[in-house]
Amino acid sequence: MKSAVESLSATRVRISIDIDFTDLEPHVKTAYQSISERIVIPGFRKGKVPRQMIDQRVGRGAVLDEAINSALPEFYAKAARENEVLVVGRPSVDIKELKDNEVVKVEVEVDIRPEIALPDFSSLEIKVDDVAVTEKDIDDQLEALRIRFGTLTSVEKKVESGDFVSIDLNARIEGKEVEGGAANGISYEVGSNRMIDGLDEALIGMSAGETKSFSTRLVGMKEGETGEVEVKLEAVKKRELPDLNDEFAKLSSEFDNLGDLKKDLEERLTRVKSMEQGTQSRDVLLKHLLDTIEIPVPAGLIEDEVHEHLEKESRLDDEAHRKEVTEELNQSIRADFLLDAIVKAEEVQVSEGELTEYIVRAASRYGMSPEQFAMQITQGGQISTLMAEVARTKALSIALEKVKIKDASGRPVDLSQLVVKPAEAVPSE
Repeated sequence: MKSAVESLSATRVRISIDIDFTDLEPHVKTAYQSISERIVIPGFRKGKVPRQMIDQRVGRGAVLDEAINSALPEFYAKAARENEVLVVGRPSVDIKELKDNEVVKVEVEVDIRPEIALPDFSSLEIKVDDVAVTEKDIDDQLEALRIRFGTLTSVEKKVESGDFVSIDLNARIEGKEVEGGAANGISYEVGSNRMIDGLDEALIGMSAGETKSFSTRLVGMKEGETGEVEVKLEAVKKRELPDLNDEFAKLSSEFDNLGDLKKDLEERLTRVKSMEQGTQSRDVLLKHLLDTIEIPVPAGLIEDEVHEHLEKESRLDDEAHRKEVTEELNQSIRADFLLDAIVKAEEVQVSEGELTEYIVRAASRYGMSPEQFAMQITQGGQISTLMAEVARTKALSIALEKVKIKDASGRPVDLSQLVVKPAEAVPSE
């Protein structure tokens, strides 16, 4: 087999492939056998029809068509490897010449990953926010602690936003109770809007013992359809918060006084903000690279991805959504191309330990055991995708180690606090 590549654009090539019949013969033999098992000729058993008879009844051309169609993926993949062409998307194949028992000449046009000129990362400088813990930050943490250790006390009053209530709910559609639509003794914070649309409005102004019904869209209902929900108010409650003093510090923590508790909160917040600074540095670097490096994306690849996405959502005619999805996918693919280029340039390898750590962290975020998560991605054929994600995150971390990073005040930032490990980057659902 001989092959050559002609560049058509930054993202598309034409691969010329000359296949000698010596290389094609195994596929020709398989084609004859396959046809022999499919056709019925009196006097011959299936699978035992000789070549000459198949040529007479079916035609040599049909045999060669089947052999070439079977062989093309193999020779196309081999040509791409030999010429170091990183193909993406579906190829367009044209058989230019076919000389029986001599040669088959094929041309394949296909989209490719573009060549990306990476910068000298050590020459780059990015800025991130200062790590600054304010009094308000500490006060907010203290208030959250007070709420955790607060108590709810029943009161005689009409419901207002911010009150806590105990309620019973019963959902109906066209007068019939919904299966699983009844619940009693639910504790709910009025105004949080964390349950059913219309519930907050219905509760405000009610008193304990009263019942009210309201219309709303229930889970599983189509757009425009509504059901009816009956809410009974069992009790109105007010949250009483503990005083902010040394006794509260002893109650809510291992510290004996409020001053030590505040100091500990400040240290914890500083660590959290440092990690946020690290995540920000990764995001800032990636955005800078995407904004400053030319990364063309094959139009056909974008079109196919967008079509598949909209088809799954049954929104092929939604032009506004099409535009939004196109922009998102274009940026996502550009980022993948960029990170893969860094993976190649830095010769990034993913160790078994890094992959395992990634799986453990990802499983935790999805509420699964590592074994369940590993089994799911294996059954879904997503191992290679997972490896690529880990490699990309590791590549960005390597680039980040070389970049100069300063905070908003101009102070150098300690890279050891910034680099995000591959296991910490989990793909979104």
